[in-house]
Amino acid sequence: MTLGSPRTPGYVKRGLTALSLASVAALVLAGCGGTTGAEPAADGESASGLPLVFGAYATPLEEPWDGAIHAALESAEKDGLIEYKHIDNLHTADEMERALRDIASNQSPDIIIGDAFAAEDAVREVAAEYPDIAFAFGSGGSEQAPNFSVFDNWMQDPAYLAGMLAGGLTESNTIGVVGAMPIPEVNRIVNAFIAGVGETNPAATVTVSFINSFFDPATAKQAAEAAIAGGADVLFAERDGVIAAASEHSIPVFGMMVDQEDQAPDYVASSLLWNVRPTVDAIVEAVVAGNYKGVNLAEYSFMVNGGSSLAPINSATVYEIPADLIAKVEARQAEILDGTFETPINENAPAGSTTVGK
Repeated sequence: MTLGSPRTPGYVKRGLTALSLASVAALVLAGCGGTTGAEPAADGESASGLPLVFGAYATPLEEPWDGAIHAALESAEKDGLIEYKHIDNLHTADEMERALRDIASNQSPDIIIGDAFAAEDAVREVAAEYPDIAFAFGSGGSEQAPNFSVFDNWMQDPAYLAGMLAGGLTESNTIGVVGAMPIPEVNRIVNAFIAGVGETNPAATVTVSFINSFFDPATAKQAAEAAIAGGADVLFAERDGVIAAASEHSIPVFGMMVDQEDQAPDYVASSLLWNVRPTVDAIVEAVVAGNYKGVNLAEYSFMVNGGSSLAPINSATVYEIPADLIAKVEARQAEILDGTFETPINENAPAGSTTVGK
């Protein structure tokens, strides 16, 4: 594999450095036990000969964004590619910086992966001080030489498909979206969802509320309740907390990041899935090959590269999902995968959106 080699749709800014990567097939399969909890464990050097990867997360792992990264790293560990440890709930820049310095100094990991959206300056500063460690962080900024790679959940394709479904399911012609905050990485998903709604139901209105937080289920649920009070009969749970409101009001809802059908099997129509494993594999293979560089890993999250998808449409909902609507969505998905359709990218704040919460 070559870092930057997966197919990249034409609408993506190409800032990816091509790196020749060696196979990790020769690595010896060994048992790896991750350490979890509020503090990193001491003496974390990998005794297995596998790359030691440390996850550093700003939110609790219940939050699906970091949960998706965590799941990918657990999968890589299960496959015998890495040894994995993590720490979560580093919700301030100071906490993230202290944890990263502790991890880098005392654990000596090969790779540190996490999210830097709330602590960009701190994370980049620590990365610069430890150039021999591969840092790869969710970020809205650019890569930083020599060792700081960036990635994000480029999930506009499944968002568009979910929007198509939502447009066909609404009876009130009002759909509610509850998102984190109006930043580019959230806006492009919400706008793609809105565009998908427009394809199947041009008469529908989509209301958008941002909760000004990446993890505040209570506020997200309140925003969902407000959308329902305003006439919404379908919801998109870009943030955790919305599915609970949809279930209580017995209306269709779409999950985010991971398949959230189990939260409300009668009402979750589908979910946008972020598969971080292609991103993780590219990072690990570059480190094993000894030629890791800071690059933009965005394309590894595209549907065409297996980095995102729409979860199987739930056939057990208490409401009917029409077969002709499913057929339209499947046809559009095929066009996304064969390159004949490119989901529009719009990173501006959705028109008419509101921000609630502190």
